[in-house]
Amino acid sequence: DAALGRAGITVNKNTVPGETRSPFVTSGIRIGSAALTTRGMKEKEFKFIANKICDVLDDIENTKLQDDINKELESLASNFVVYSQPTY
Repeated sequence: DAALGRAGITVNKNTVPGETRSPFVTSGIRIGSAALTTRGMKEKEFKFIANKICDVLDDIENTKLQDDINKELESLASNFVVYSQPTY
């Protein structure tokens, strides 16, 4: 959660189905996609982001990598507007 957040990837901690531990011990993460699809991102961008998630998780202590990925994702996001100008 913290490493992904530093990389600019927001996730929610969730319990996975079938979990036998306490509900207060989260065993999974939820990755929302609505904000990305609303901005117009497609499969290509999702694959790129998924690879970045894997990169962070494969080297979770590497804060330089997380910072570099954050910059890459900021650059990607800059190509997709949050709100477009209304047309009247």
